[in-house]
Amino acid sequence: MSLQPPASKRPGSRSWLLRRGPMENLATVIISLGIFMLMQPFSIWAYGWSFSVILTGTVMFLIVSHFPE
Repeated sequence: MSLQPPASKRPGSRSWLLRRGPMENLATVIISLGIFMLMQPFSIWAYGWSFSVILTGTVMFLIVSHFPE
């Protein structure tokens, strides 16, 4: 019998990385950043990378939406 609590109950564990809420919020922020990069008129570099950022946020949101709450 183990005397240590499960990994999800240990202090400092990374169980918050597997929670839907915070990760969906992060994916939404990434998508919003990509949309801002797409619509800004100042930097061609940001415009060029905007599609990749939006795509990354979208794929992240699709994956995270299957995580437990």
